[in-house]
Amino acid sequence: MKVAFCTCVQIGLSCIEAVLEIGGSFDLFITLNDAKAKSKSGRIYLDRLSKETGTPLLKINHVNDQETIAALREHEIDWLFIIGWSQIASKEVLDTPNFGAIGAHPTLLPVGRGRAAVPWAILKGLDKTGVSFFQMDEGVDTGLILGQEVIDLGEEETATLLYDKVNNAHETLIKNIWPLLVNGTLKGVKQDESKATYWEGRKPEDGRIDTNTMSKLDVDRLVRATTRPYPGAYLELTEELKKVIWRGSLMRVPGAEELNLKDGIYYILESSIQ
Repeated sequence: MKVAFCTCVQIGLSCIEAVLEIGGSFDLFITLNDAKAKSKSGRIYLDRLSKETGTPLLKINHVNDQETIAALREHEIDWLFIIGWSQIASKEVLDTPNFGAIGAHPTLLPVGRGRAAVPWAILKGLDKTGVSFFQMDEGVDTGLILGQEVIDLGEEETATLLYDKVNNAHETLIKNIWPLLVNGTLKGVKQDESKATYWEGRKPEDGRIDTNTMSKLDVDRLVRATTRPYPGAYLELTEELKKVIWRGSLMRVPGAEELNLKDGIYYILESSIQ
């Protein structure tokens, strides 16, 4: 079984390293050209790993470039992982590997198709979320489910904590499905469309706190959902300045800065002016 992996961020690298831990190997790595997306959050480079493992490394501008398709054919790839990659793969790319392409999404599909899965799980007050591996098709997170890992969420869950849990869940999941993949017994399960939901993308300005309309719980969830590695919840001070709140509490904390809201006080524990 010949397998390729396409990524440019830490979650993808974590998956690769997890497979190597259990004695697996890859036949091709695909990543972005060094000059692209230098400021991308979690951007990683695969040069060292390619050299250490003797795995060919292809650097591209876009996943749909003809050089990608040519490389998949040249290396006779059976399965292609595309994880931590923002570009949408074309049908031609998805159809080129002999058995297909595998993507990952940080929800328990079909719930939460779309974007901003980590913030939304907290904003919606869920008690669990997860990671799904699926066979990619032309839809948005609609392909056959190949495996899922459940993540329990605490009452004080933050984006920082959940991001780490999501990373760990990717590692666990790829270790679980890898033996099935290499021996040719990996099977997919059709998603239940009656349970499908879609979560919209979020912008930095969606983190703005409105003290006139938002409750303490609203602000608490927003702060926890948008803290690092995201841009943060914020108060507009002037047209040019804002106070970003990275951490806070619903309970009174002596000495903490107080934020007055329509139903009481929220206590700011960490903030910065930007």
